[in-house]
Amino acid sequence: MPSEKLYREFQNLERKIQLVLNENKRLKDELNHARDENGILKEKMKTHESSLNSFQNKMNINKLANNMVVSEGDSVQLKETIEGYIKEIDKCIAHLAE
Repeated sequence: MPSEKLYREFQNLERKIQLVLNENKRLKDELNHARDENGILKEKMKTHESSLNSFQNKMNINKLANNMVVSEGDSVQLKETIEGYIKEIDKCIAHLAE
């Protein structure tokens, strides 16, 4: 009879080990999914930060341009110059983001 009890305990132990292994696999899968999602969210955050910085730079440049006193003819040239600067800044930001 002791061998039957030992056999039942062995089967019970095997069942518990299998449950632990299954839970371990589930948790590993969940962790991998969370890591993937985290990577995607980090990339989105970088993109949004870059867009925000670009927008803030444009706003700052626009504020500077609005505060400058220039004649009407110089205004058009100044606007074109500022737009050129903005494009160059955007290129630099995009290059830095890579």
